Amino acid sequence: MKVLITGSAGFIGSALALRLLERGDEVIGVDNLNDYYDVALKEARLARTLSHPGYTDIRASIEDREAMEEVFRTHRPERVVNLAAQAGVRYSLENPHAYVDTNLVGFVNILEGCRHNGVEHLVFASSSSVYGANTKMPFSVHDNVDHPVSLYAASKKANELMAHTYSHLYGLPTTGLRFFTVYGPWGRPDMALFLFTRKILAGEPIDVFNYGKHRRDFTYIDDIVEGVIRVLDRIPEPNPDWSGDAPDSATSRAPYRLYNIGNNQPVELMHYIEVLEDCLGRKAEKNLLPLQPGDVPDTYADVSDLVRDTGYKPDTSVEEGVRKFVEWYRDFYGV
Repeated sequence: MKVLITGSAGFIGSALALRLLERGDEVIGVDNLNDYYDVALKEARLARTLSHPGYTDIRASIEDREAMEEVFRTHRPERVVNLAAQAGVRYSLENPHAYVDTNLVGFVNILEGCRHNGVEHLVFASSSSVYGANTKMPFSVHDNVDHPVSLYAASKKANELMAHTYSHLYGLPTTGLRFFTVYGPWGRPDMALFLFTRKILAGEPIDVFNYGKHRRDFTYIDDIVEGVIRVLDRIPEPNPDWSGDAPDSATSRAPYRLYNIGNNQPVELMHYIEVLEDCLGRKAEKNLLPLQPGDVPDTYADVSDLVRDTGYKPDTSVEEGVRKFVEWYRDFYGV
């Protein structure tokens, strides 16, 4: 297939591009290599795919309407995976406009590109953060998610609504994936595992929010990529049993689906830190702090729909995943 991936220099995007290239797909990668975090890391990720003959590299922002129209018109992708986004819950408190520009304006440009160029299936990144103030565990894609607690979460919920509208109006098959705390080699430097590792090795204290008591459904990068590919290969069909009297938010009369991709096994932050300390052979000096605005105490994914429809369930333990991250980190940074 010819697959367009936005956010192709990103953590998930670059790993997905590699997997698709390895199986023989042609990949058009779009990324603006912005400086939200270390551009050198993005360049290093991208270097893994640039040498592949099936890869086309495009430097552009998805919020650039003309650039996106040109990409779709020129390359005519059969399927699209939209991973480009302004990420981060805490940063959305500081710079809300970045989330509107990329996550809303950029996403409508992707939807329009798919609509006007005969794309067979759009898969897009949502987030576990859409569950917001919900406390019923595990989080199910069939639950109401109308109480986001950060603008980042609200923008991802908006993506789900926008995609459904295009599925309903234009018959565009769309699938939204709610990712749960992705970690692993080549990860994002603004996320906990990367920050903790850098500071512990430097002998600096780490900030531990909610006094280390919150739980996260940490999901290893390879598990995420496998889930994305399984879903990409499965074009959603309308749900014939869908009823407006009891509307199910995860399906539709339109060709639309939502899935959680999580490890289905929440881990307390303090245990995650202990695993990291074991892998590094060093103890962390901890600066215990209250829960941050915009954060949620716990995440826990119900993945039964993903298992039923694709036969796949993420299963990498944090012990294995953190070990692989530390091995990569020491090698990449020479520490």
